[in-house]
Amino acid sequence: MSNKIAYLTGHYPMISHTFILREVLALRRQGFEVVTCSVRKPDPALFAGPDEIAAVGSTFYLLAAARNPWRLLVAHGRALRRNPAGWGRALALAWKTRTPGLKALMWQFFYFLEAGLLADHLIGAGVSHLHNHFSDSSCSVAMLTSRMSGIPFSFTMHGPMIFFEPRRWCLDQKIARARFVATISHFCRSQAMIFSDPAHWHKLHIVHCGVAPALYGNDRRPSPDGHVVFVGRLDPVKGAPLLLDAFAQVRTTRPSVRLSIVGDGPARAALETQARRLGIESATNFMGFQPQAAVTRLLEEADMLVLPSFAEGLPVVLMEALAARVPVVATQIAGVPELVRDGISGFVVPPGDVATLATRIATLLDDPALRRRMGDAGRASVVAEFDSDAEAAWLGQLLSGQGHGLRPEADLTLSYGPVPAQKASQ
Repeated sequence: MSNKIAYLTGHYPMISHTFILREVLALRRQGFEVVTCSVRKPDPALFAGPDEIAAVGSTFYLLAAARNPWRLLVAHGRALRRNPAGWGRALALAWKTRTPGLKALMWQFFYFLEAGLLADHLIGAGVSHLHNHFSDSSCSVAMLTSRMSGIPFSFTMHGPMIFFEPRRWCLDQKIARARFVATISHFCRSQAMIFSDPAHWHKLHIVHCGVAPALYGNDRRPSPDGHVVFVGRLDPVKGAPLLLDAFAQVRTTRPSVRLSIVGDGPARAALETQARRLGIESATNFMGFQPQAAVTRLLEEADMLVLPSFAEGLPVVLMEALAARVPVVATQIAGVPELVRDGISGFVVPPGDVATLATRIATLLDDPALRRRMGDAGRASVVAEFDSDAEAAWLGQLLSGQGHGLRPEADLTLSYGPVPAQKASQ
């Protein structure tokens, strides 16, 4: 396989998916030539960094290209001339993997049209492999593109939402047809195993979404009054109402503590109303969307990061906080316990349990030495297991066909504790 590969996702670059940009840049440093493609084009005004601006300028955007009917016809005409059987097999696969209903059939037809455009672009660029992030619509396009062009594909599976509709998104077909599947955690891999044939389990490899530890924890200056930070989409799935209730409880005995909420979304108005009702609006700062650099600066002055979600994959913001030596309080769901070791690098609490959430926040606020110990332990675990360059190196082995099996973790004791000694057999 040549070192020229393509990357596809729904939006690229995307401010909440900076790990994909980091991964692309890391693969390029390894010597891969990466052709970036995206279904949709983001608003360039959202990006200020040179890497993001360069990515917007060099990425092939499918929907923008599809607005030209002549370009669509030419792309599919070339596909028919080059490989009529492949074009027909892709059309049959689009029909086979449709879900019931006219609307679903129309979307499947759009994915097929996009696949023709992408196949033409990748063949013209001399791409030897296509890798896609996420398992929903862009992965459908990737699968059809592979079928039409003969270019093998792989994808990174994140979760958790994809596991709510595995039949709709035909996870079994995607796993069966992919050359390999990168899963972001052991939990994610286990869910992929549920929805795939055991004959394909050997394709499932764990590749973490990583961070660059060197960017974090260089100017720690926590607030003497106590500063709790939340970073995430303001959506019911993130559990922010629980945080407001817990913060109100904590503040009754610690009136100087403050809360910063970074993010925006459909639940923001309701959360602001809740803060006023609880009487904590003066101590709660709804900061809205913030660029990555601002989030990094905020972590430098945070005493903890709290993420009381109901569903997650393996939150990158938790990795960023731990890399910044900030202890975290998060819920015991999905892959979170693989990242946060309870009582060592933070606290893992039952989802929906406001009382325990408030207790853990109060414990960290009252014990600066504990915060420092947890921060140091969290930093060590991220450096060992979630460094973006190390994860991209493993992904690079998979892309080049040299990676086999599950990569051993750098130090499993950081996440799971020491392995108990086994008794000698009698």
